[in-house]
Amino acid sequence: MTKIAVAGCTGYAGGELLRLLSVRDDIEIGALTAKSSAGTTLGQHHQHLTTLLDREVLETTPDTLAGHDVVFLALPHGASAEVAASLGDNVLVIDAGADFRLESPSDWAAFYGTPHAGTWPYGLPELPGQRERLAATRRVAVPGCFPTTITLALAPALQAGLVDGHDVVAVAPTGPSGAGKSLKTNLLGAELMGSASAYGVGGVHRHVPEILQNFRKLGAQAPTVSFTPVLVPMSRGILATVTAPLAAPLTTEAARDAYAAAWADEPFVHLLPAGLWPQTQSVLGSNYVHVQVAVDQAAGRLVAVAALDNLTKGTAGGAIQSMNLALGLPETLGLTTMGVAP
Repeated sequence: MTKIAVAGCTGYAGGELLRLLSVRDDIEIGALTAKSSAGTTLGQHHQHLTTLLDREVLETTPDTLAGHDVVFLALPHGASAEVAASLGDNVLVIDAGADFRLESPSDWAAFYGTPHAGTWPYGLPELPGQRERLAATRRVAVPGCFPTTITLALAPALQAGLVDGHDVVAVAPTGPSGAGKSLKTNLLGAELMGSASAYGVGGVHRHVPEILQNFRKLGAQAPTVSFTPVLVPMSRGILATVTAPLAAPLTTEAARDAYAAAWADEPFVHLLPAGLWPQTQSVLGSNYVHVQVAVDQAAGRLVAVAALDNLTKGTAGGAIQSMNLALGLPETLGLTTMGVAP
């Protein structure tokens, strides 16, 4: 039996972790902690977690997190490093925040404005060599939801040399749950319902350096990306359309062959049959990524579209996938590939 704790349990990422972990017979749910909501019950924050409604939310301290095999940190960006420093080297610590994702201190300083805490093994098993790194670590940095979507949309094309990673354009409509429960005007229901709005425009979104870091790991020498996220009136999900100039003349059929070969053995990435295009409802609540690809011959660009659930594969599901690997368990354990639609 593996005993886990969740710090930041009252947020959306913490709640999704508990939704996925609470049904597993091999997992014991230990301390559930938070900051401002310490002393409340979990049911006041996550009424859907029926079997855990009466659990008390404890304060996030070294003492409350001690004695666990795995500690998930579902904390605001910049808060994980201090908590992680208090945990032993033998504890598997999985950070769902951004603190340890970036390898470049200058990138971190430019986009987050605080001192760089360091870099942990990156929790995206689909990257080359990453499964082996995750299997040998006790520290995991869970990827951002947008970098996961965009990286998996373009990975086969980069690895096969169909594109070289320059002049990539990505537009990604998303639900507001990716921003957490922060009280911001643009996240209010009255602002979201019946509306779509771009934000983080012009290369300023914090996920840009992470996307480029992943592109380099996939073989791009000097990648560039223009990334625009779009808030849309759905609670969860990301649909990313990613385009890039072709490195050489290419047909849609040849592009699909490259994608089919790349994803053939991946348990959570699926190339849809020709003629079907990803939709967020098809992956809702699952750890799946649906991908489709085509070639725009007139524009000379590859077009890849990917859909995932930002709270599942984009955060908590990806974290559990990495946990399974780090603990030597089957990678797919406790993670569904079936979505909820409509």
